[in-house]
Formats: sequence, C-alpha cells, structure tokens
Amino acid sequence: MFAGSISDLQRRLTEQRYVADRGLAVSLFLAMRLRRPLFLEGEAGVGKTALASAVAAVLDTDLIRLQCYDGLDVSHAVYEWDYARQLLELRILEAAGALDRETARRELYGEPFLLKRPLLQAIDPLRTRPAVLLIDEIDRADDEFEGYLLELLAEFQITIPELGTVRAVEPPLVLLTSNRTREVHDALKRRCLYQWIDYPALDTELAVVALRLPHASARLAQQVAAVVRELRGMELYKVPGISETLDWVAALAALDAETLDADIVNETLGVVLKTKEDLEMLRAHGIGGVVARAQESGGVRA
Repeated sequence: MFAGSISDLQRRLTEQRYVADRGLAVSLFLAMRLRRPLFLEGEAGVGKTALASAVAAVLDTDLIRLQCYDGLDVSHAVYEWDYARQLLELRILEAAGALDRETARRELYGEPFLLKRPLLQAIDPLRTRPAVLLIDEIDRADDEFEGYLLELLAEFQITIPELGTVRAVEPPLVLLTSNRTREVHDALKRRCLYQWIDYPALDTELAVVALRLPHASARLAQQVAAVVRELRGMELYKVPGISETLDWVAALAALDAETLDADIVNETLGVVLKTKEDLEMLRAHGIGGVVARAQESGGVRA
C-alpha cells in the first residue's frame, strides 16, 4: 500500500499539510504494512479526522467516511435494498408470467438492487485499489454497532443474508477515531493498532499553522498558539484544539490584526471558545491576564 519508509511517510503527509510526529507515523506505517485497523483516540480537534484525508491523498485513493451517531444501523452504515426498484421489478415479473418464489428471489436480491453504504463500499470486491475507510467518532455509536464491526475489522468481510459473505479483494486502510465520550469495548480495540493523539507542542502547532495558513503572519500565529496553550491549561468545558487555533488565526488575519491584545481577543473569543460557560469563565479570569501570562511564558512576542 505504501512502498516508502516512515520518514517518507512523514514527508508525504507534510506535503498534504499534515504534521505527524514519529510515533503517529510509525503506527500509521504499521497499519498499512500489517493491514490492521488503526484506532485513533484523543480530544476533539487534535487532527484525527484530518489524518484520514491526508493519508488518502498520500495514497492517491478514495476516502470513504462513515460518521457515527447514536442509533446508527446497518441500513445507513452497510447496505440496504432498493425497495422501490424491487417492487417495480416484481410487477414486471408478474406481468410476464414469470413470478415464482425462486425466480423472484434470484432476480430481486442481486447487485442491481443493492444500495452500498460506506462499509460495503470500502470492501467491495470490484474495487481495484484499497480505499481509506474512516469510521469517525465510533464512541458516538452504540454497543450493537460496535459488535457488528468486529467481523469487518478482523476479516475485512461482511455477511449479507440474501447474498452470502462479501470479502474485500483489496482490504481498505481502516482508521477509527474516538473523542472518548465513552469507553469503546476491548473486543474492538484488540482488532486494532492504537495511537493516542495529544495536543501538539508549540513548535508543532506553529508548523501546522504555517502549512495551512501560509499567508498569516508568523508573529500573529505564535501569539495565538501561545494563548491557546494557556487556555488549554484552564478548566474549560470545551478545550480548544488545533482546528480552533487555525480558525482563530484565519479570523484575525481576515480582520487585518497584526498582534493580540485584550480587545481583539475579547471580540473574537467566539472563534476559539464554543460554550457560554467557557466565555464567562475566561472573562471572569481576565482576558488581559491570560494574554500576559502567555507572553511571560516566552510564547508571545510583543
């Protein structure tokens, strides 16, 4: 799937504007070489979902995404039958006088009437190159759906009662993400390699900003990253991730801001903090104090 080295993989990801540290690159490299799913866990906004897009671009293949949610079922995740077309075909068979149980079953439950959802698309035997399958926020799905995934993750196959077992000729690279809103079962984790993605170091975050927003001032980016790092040390309800750092730098650049001060921070706080409680907490602590502490830490240049 990937013929280069771990360093090559890091370089190729950087070309796709994704900065991966050595640990993440090793886990991803092994997932591709061993053909094992990779379970990515970490706080929201640290780049788990973005990794899948970057990997698909590196491999020059399709990204197939399944967004998980409470109540997700087989008909939305795997497959369902096109009942309208089946009914039309049934009427055609009836009009032709060819309606018997065996004929109807053979004609109605075949590929032309099968609607392939993300999981089945990823292991489609007709696929000539392996896709990247992103199962995003698996922690939002329920226990029953987790159990359904076990066959797919272990054997890269799915059983459809009317057709039998569908098995991938070219197994996809499977990336599962979790924000830890609940614990995922050990049976699922055992089928995967595991990687925790933490908030990045300041230098790494600045490298991400430089790749994603090359037009933004390096000085402004450094100031924003340092203040965001200060915010992550507070007891916030929703801690800002890399995506919020990027949004904040982009917003400030759009306002032609060249430096951070308490006024501009106060005006743009809704870009980086997303709950009323967090906004009130920061204002109660004093925005100027947060900016000053970030400056004193050596991260912000006046």
